[in-house]
Amino acid sequence: MFSNDRNEMASANPYDDLVMDHIKNARNYRVLNDVNRKATGTNPLCGDEITVFLKVEGDALAEIAFQCTCCGITMASASIMTEQVRGKPTHDVTDLVQAVSGILSCARGRSSKFSSPAVEAILETVKRYPARMRCAALPWFTLDDILKSSAAGASGLRG
Repeated sequence: MFSNDRNEMASANPYDDLVMDHIKNARNYRVLNDVNRKATGTNPLCGDEITVFLKVEGDALAEIAFQCTCCGITMASASIMTEQVRGKPTHDVTDLVQAVSGILSCARGRSSKFSSPAVEAILETVKRYPARMRCAALPWFTLDDILKSSAAGASGLRG
């Protein structure tokens, strides 16, 4: 039997509360003016575009932010990513980014080494909606590009 109750339809949200909170209240969604690393990534299949801004001080990721023209999953994933990596040593950030990127791109098993409820929420969303994998992965791949170019000696100021 079909229901016309709008409240019932509204409660049938496909994303969990944590992901929805990051979509509606994205953290670190802004331009950082005093950056020393920056890159832009795109998803050509849907048109999502994200710019990730970093301020690296010594061996730590002192500040991170992003701006995007993107869907909610890309927004939530970027918001979660910024919360997970800010203030951490770059080698820890690299490990986390590679672990999450690997899980997202290959649908491999979970990595409990860096598990957090927010990262798990994004991974669960991709598990339920595999077509959203590229959306969730875009911020992580863009950050990975910055870290790789920095390790190779490039300035990382691209985009």
